[in-house]
Amino acid sequence: MPCTLIKARGGYGLYPKNLVTLCFYFWLLTKQQKKYLNLGIKLLIVGLAMWFIVSKVNNQKNLREFQTLVNSIDPLVIRLTLAVVVVMMLLNWALEVVKWKYLSRRIEKISWWKATKSVFCGLTWAIFTPNRIGEYGGRVMLLRPENRASGAVAMGVGLFAQLVLTSVFGALSIAWFVSTYLPTPIEVKFAVWLLAGIYALTFVILYFNVHWVDYLVGKFKFLARIKPFFSILDQVTTKELLDVLLLSLARFIIFTSQYIVLMLVILPDLPFMPMTFMIFILFFVQSAVPSLDIFDFSIRSFVASNLYSYITTQEIAVMAIVSCIWFVNLILPAIIGAFFVMNVNYIGGNKS
Repeated sequence: MPCTLIKARGGYGLYPKNLVTLCFYFWLLTKQQKKYLNLGIKLLIVGLAMWFIVSKVNNQKNLREFQTLVNSIDPLVIRLTLAVVVVMMLLNWALEVVKWKYLSRRIEKISWWKATKSVFCGLTWAIFTPNRIGEYGGRVMLLRPENRASGAVAMGVGLFAQLVLTSVFGALSIAWFVSTYLPTPIEVKFAVWLLAGIYALTFVILYFNVHWVDYLVGKFKFLARIKPFFSILDQVTTKELLDVLLLSLARFIIFTSQYIVLMLVILPDLPFMPMTFMIFILFFVQSAVPSLDIFDFSIRSFVASNLYSYITTQEIAVMAIVSCIWFVNLILPAIIGAFFVMNVNYIGGNKS
């Protein structure tokens, strides 16, 4: 491979010429061009995942296996199971309402009804924005204008608590997966477990020290104007962080249970522990891959069918379960939130 000699900190080094050229061209891109490149990468990921799903669904052998599987289950059992999954969804978002009211109380006292509207408005906004970024705007819009920036910071604490759990359980489950299913030397397995442990511990430490963000923001003069919005992080106590983490853990248990309930009914032969650990890996990958909620089912289905191929041949059944959870947990709440969105005053103060 052709190489080029470039100067780096500490001396010169040889780097692949094509890589250097690629990095140079990327550096020359404007902000708008980088934005479109990022969008193109996301669309490529979604497109490849959707192509994978279509190829699996069009496989006649997979279709026959899935049809046989579905025909063997009592329709009443299916309906009752779906009802349980929907009830779990409502309980899941009810806990998020409790968490949001708890986090926002230092900023603005809001009623339970207003907290509920905030959460569901955020879900509606999230579904059409990359990486759910719209959830911030949709939720804090129901706060008074002067409190919205601080509200977004407080909301970030709640989302970070959820991310901590996803990262901890996901990292450890990936280490288990590598050790169990991939033929790797004992040294590699040890290294993977060590990295997973460090990764998980780092998230826990960062979470219980969120006030570091307020400190860091204060160190940069150009961030002086937004510094007051982060002061709430310096006020949050360890007990409050623990309370938020426990509420997030309750949510984590609920949406894990949704998958488990569906899988126990549709794929009862799956070994319980591997099935559960793979759900954790699925959550981890979902949080790491940038996508739109409205197209997220393709990424979820792609990852899930590849993971579960190690313990079942019912790939379509796995994709059906994942798509069902996606619809119940994200699309259905977003539809509910659409009714609340229509009653929000987006210009000026909000008295809704």
